[in-house]
Amino acid sequence: MDDQELDRAFVALGDPVRRAMIARLSRGPATVGQLAEPFPITMQAVSRHIKVLEDAGLVTRSRDAQRRPVHLEAAALEQLTAWIDRYRLDAERAYRRLDAVLAAAGTVPASPPSRTPRTTDTKKEKES
Repeated sequence: MDDQELDRAFVALGDPVRRAMIARLSRGPATVGQLAEPFPITMQAVSRHIKVLEDAGLVTRSRDAQRRPVHLEAAALEQLTAWIDRYRLDAERAYRRLDAVLAAAGTVPASPPSRTPRTTDTKKEKES
């Protein structure tokens, strides 16, 4: 994906209504009416949301007689996931290297100590 495609996809996913539509479409194709059901918005607004998702390449529409079902483009989501994973994996590698350096220096225990919830700490402080 190029930068413009990424921008369009992330802008499209930045809206909670469109994210909910993507979640619904992950279970299978749906009509505009089916996508509109959970939202207190007009059909025109729903159509605009679908258009944004379509322009971002996240959904497509097909024709089935009088119906025009909306379909999730799983490949587009896979491309977004791959883009995110590249940076997540780089960050994880950097943290693992830092952990190894700190463990070798003896400044950090091999596993982090378990900690009680902060509310317990605050409660003990007040009792003192």
